Order: sequence, then C-alpha cells, then structure tokens
Amino acid sequence: MRKSRKPSTKQRALEILLRLKRMYPDATCSLNYETPVQLLIATILSAQCTDERVNMTTPELFRRFPDAAAIAAADISEIEALVKSCGFYRSKAKNIQGACRMIMEQFGGEVPQGMDNLLKLPGVARKTANVVSANAFGINLGVTVDTHVKRLSYRLGLTKHTDPVRVERDLMKLIPQPDWENWSIRLIYHGRAVCTARKPACDRCELADLCPSASLPVMPIVAEAPEEVESPVAIAAQTP
Repeated sequence: MRKSRKPSTKQRALEILLRLKRMYPDATCSLNYETPVQLLIATILSAQCTDERVNMTTPELFRRFPDAAAIAAADISEIEALVKSCGFYRSKAKNIQGACRMIMEQFGGEVPQGMDNLLKLPGVARKTANVVSANAFGINLGVTVDTHVKRLSYRLGLTKHTDPVRVERDLMKLIPQPDWENWSIRLIYHGRAVCTARKPACDRCELADLCPSASLPVMPIVAEAPEEVESPVAIAAQTP
C-alpha cells in the first residue's frame, strides 16, 4: 500500500499558483498609466499609499506633466502640491523629479529596462523596478514583493524571511519565471479580498489546505489543474 507523501514547498507553490490563476483570471496591475514613465511615477507614489489613492492623484499630475521632460523641468512645488494626498509628498516629489532628470540626462528620455539601470533612479528599489520592467516592458526580472506578497508568502510557508529581498529570492526559486509578476498581482488580490492582515478569512480561503497558518482543520481541496498540467499536489500524493 502506497503512503501519501507530504508535498514539497515547490509543489505547494505551484499548486497555489494554479489556484490563484483560476481564482483571479483577469488580475492585472491596478495602477493606471499610459507610458513606462507614468507607471514608474505611479509606482513611486504607491509606497505606503493605496493604489486607489494613486489613481485619484495621477490624472491631474499626468495632465500637467505628461512625460519625463515635463517633470524634469517642473517647479518642484507644483509636483509636491499635486502628489500631496499620497503621503510623504516632499520625498516622493523629489524622487520623481530626480528620476525623470536622470532619464533625460543619462537614458535618452526613455525609462531603462535593465535592473541595474532602474535601480540607479532615485526612489527606485527592487519592488518598483520589478513592477515597471514586467508591466511596461514584459520582462520578468524578479518577483514584486509588497506588503501583501510578503505577508501571504510567510503565512503560506513559502519563506521564513520578512525582509523583501530575501522573500523575493525564495519565491524566485519556487515560481517559474514567466509567472513571477502574475504571481505577485494575484497574491495581492488575494491579500485584499481574503487573507487580510487583521482577520484572514481562512474559512472561505481556497488555499487553506495548503497553508500551514490556516486556522481551521486541514481538509483536502485539490485544485483542478488545466488539462495539460497535472496538479503538483496530486503528483506528490501518488509518489511511493
């Protein structure tokens, strides 16, 4: 008689990915933008601020200053006034203008695509660089780790770390590169809708049987994988 074997962390991660794709099939970046530089600016503004608030702020900002050249030449007080509702407005305005000036002076007016060059821009760390490279250029350089992704990845037992860089490294080993950005976006959706910070709704979470932090009895809820992909958890259960 064969014994069921506990799935590995990678197998659980792949199963979670399959379920997230089914649960949030239309999940996309929730920031509104038309160009790479607008996405860069919106992402800088989103630090410690909701995407909804950013999307309320950027229409007038982009109307007044639609591109890097306009931001670079603007009066900093005008930028501060327009982004004030996003919090930390002085530092964000300074970083936005500094990034746009560097784009104009060092990158020919175009947002750079490589991680090293993106990280040179004021106000840009790996989270912002990953968002811009994936959504503006379709290049997955890493896994975007915001507060939701960090919290849920820890709860799901996919990392033992809380430092975003270390969390990202762990996730990059578990998730296929083509799915790095859609993993983050869907996990963010799940963090907002179900696995909230204060009171996660484990009783209605479709990931509960895969989550070591779930506050309910573990029940087998094996997701139905696409026809061409067999569930990683099912494979583990069949292994001698």
